[in-house]
Amino acid sequence: MNKPSPRAQRVADQIQRILADLIRREIRDPRVGMVSVTGVNVSRDFAYANVFVTVLSSGLVQDGFGSQLKDMGDLDRKEIDDSLAVLNKAAGYLRSLLGKELSLRTTPALKFHYDDSIARGSYLSTLIDKALAEDSTHEHLPDAEDGSDDADSAGHSDKH
Repeated sequence: MNKPSPRAQRVADQIQRILADLIRREIRDPRVGMVSVTGVNVSRDFAYANVFVTVLSSGLVQDGFGSQLKDMGDLDRKEIDDSLAVLNKAAGYLRSLLGKELSLRTTPALKFHYDDSIARGSYLSTLIDKALAEDSTHEHLPDAEDGSDDADSAGHSDKH
């Protein structure tokens, strides 16, 4: 995939900031939990924008951040699908609001997608923690005898 131009990257960053604020302020549907806009990719002609979002679990929001964090990998898929459906349905409304704040000739059509990179990162972090914990429970075996490998490499040279 081609690297976006500096202007396209600036526009995508601006769209990301504006949409994050608009979703927080304007979308009142209870099916949309706490949504975070993690990235935006715009087409070369700025006609289309793919918006990547993550959805914070409603259980975490209700229990508070002081409680034990729910694994992002276990986030209910229905909750994600509902949030994406609402956001994609409201894409036209969000596009009109976005157009009022952007200084572009055309405002890109929005398409929302779930970004699972945070869930994957959390899952990989859990796997690493498990591996480290399991490794620390194993007994460390003593290293091989010092003289076993040194005899072949030290002092022997095949000169003919």
